[in-house]
Amino acid sequence: MADYPIIKVMFDNNPYNKKLETSWGFSCIVEATDKTILFDTGGDGKILMNNMSKMGINPYDTDIVFLSHMHGDHVGGIYNFLEEYSGVVINVPASFPENFNNDLKNYGADVKRIERGGKICEGVYSTGDLGGMIKEQSLVINTEGGLVIITGCAHPGIVSIVRVSKKLFGDKVFIVMGGFHLSDHSSSSIEEIVRDFKKMGVQYAGPCHCSGETAREIFSQQYGENYIDIGVGKILDTANLQAGS
Repeated sequence: MADYPIIKVMFDNNPYNKKLETSWGFSCIVEATDKTILFDTGGDGKILMNNMSKMGINPYDTDIVFLSHMHGDHVGGIYNFLEEYSGVVINVPASFPENFNNDLKNYGADVKRIERGGKICEGVYSTGDLGGMIKEQSLVINTEGGLVIITGCAHPGIVSIVRVSKKLFGDKVFIVMGGFHLSDHSSSSIEEIVRDFKKMGVQYAGPCHCSGETAREIFSQQYGENYIDIGVGKILDTANLQAGS
């Protein structure tokens, strides 16, 4: 079981800290029990590295890079990151093309293919490749307060990802955040997803990136104080949420 993580959003198309640049994509740093994890790398390496610098985040403190899926707005910044620091383990889904994996290895990174759901480090897990046409893995941190689930784009379906996470890693869901891929969904469809979240016991919801403004508004209305406003520069200390602050 991991400590309550601190999550720092360094790349997103939604604004939060006005000193940082927004751009299409997603990336965050997850400071968990004994490892620091870079989740995805956004779509532009220069923006990623500049935002990291402005947030006082040193790439050399990163132990693991976790890439959710093979779209450019999630892996586009990896090369700039590796030019700065390549002494990391990179966890990629089994569906990633071998030529991409070889490019990462050529920088000196240790690339590990994730075949199925399982442990990444102490208290931290991958769902493994989920979905059909577009395969994607999500990150799950098992805390005393429940599961913290971080999604890149949720192409396999955000409700399906939560269900799989509950089945594999624990029934109590603390936080679900990241891209929910709901931009093209109707209000009624999103409201049904919110109902599913509540039935599954999701305590806090933080949709960002590709979730769409309608989804963010509906989740905000339905979750109230338990809605997390995610944007570039957001620093989320999950222990404070657990404490009710």
